Amino acid sequence: MRPALPGFRLTLGIVLLYTSLIVLLPLAALGARAGELGLSGIWAVVSDERALRAYGLSFGAALVAALINAVLGLMLAWVLVRYRFPGRRLIDGLVDLPFALPTAVAGIALTAIYSPKGMLGGPLAELGLQVAFTRVGITVALVFIGIPFVVRTVQPVLEGLDPSLSEAAQVLGASRLQTFFRVILPALLPATLTGFALALARGVGEYGSVVFISGNMPYRTEVASLLIITKLEQYDYEGATALAAVMLLVSFAILLGVNLLQRRLSRGLT
Repeated sequence: MRPALPGFRLTLGIVLLYTSLIVLLPLAALGARAGELGLSGIWAVVSDERALRAYGLSFGAALVAALINAVLGLMLAWVLVRYRFPGRRLIDGLVDLPFALPTAVAGIALTAIYSPKGMLGGPLAELGLQVAFTRVGITVALVFIGIPFVVRTVQPVLEGLDPSLSEAAQVLGASRLQTFFRVILPALLPATLTGFALALARGVGEYGSVVFISGNMPYRTEVASLLIITKLEQYDYEGATALAAVMLLVSFAILLGVNLLQRRLSRGLT
């Protein structure tokens, strides 16, 4: 029996070719280059104290920033969808600014603002809180580049949510908080998790926006992506690919866990 939609074999071949050239072959080359070190050499590189500190900072800052973005992005999407106010379209357009702005430009701008002599960094420094050249600054940069993922993922789901559901809950005596947490939030949770996963994935491998504001101090504010670039500049290609392979495996594991959790939540809603 012929399929209802023609062109299956052709489109499947194109998809497999694209996946092989763009994804599978580069990943295979990454593993092959790292394998030149041998198991002992790979372990020596990836278990170095400097590398472990860089891993912890990259994944830790990305996780904190993604959690912040999940909350702030949900709030921002709610305001943009549910309310009409002057300047709404301008704010809606500014949400996409981190997509269009080169990350290096964002890093320079954030560093200028949050440096000890900057517009916001100066007053914060007087209060005893230094942002630039610290882990706080890295987290701020990752929040900036990650929040559009949450807003643009939640916004269409929120627009398609039937307002009569919340109205029915209020008619039945539910408070505003009960309506939000029991009626609205469960419907938005899968989309929020998707935005969280996208922001996390973007933050883990981010380089341009954090290279300036971090200060690049080894063992303190050096992210894993910067350490990989440093090894490449030192012509240590095998060491750089070994670190990149670790980042790749851990990122895959995190995204797989988030996707499994998202599927369970989606099944629970249906």
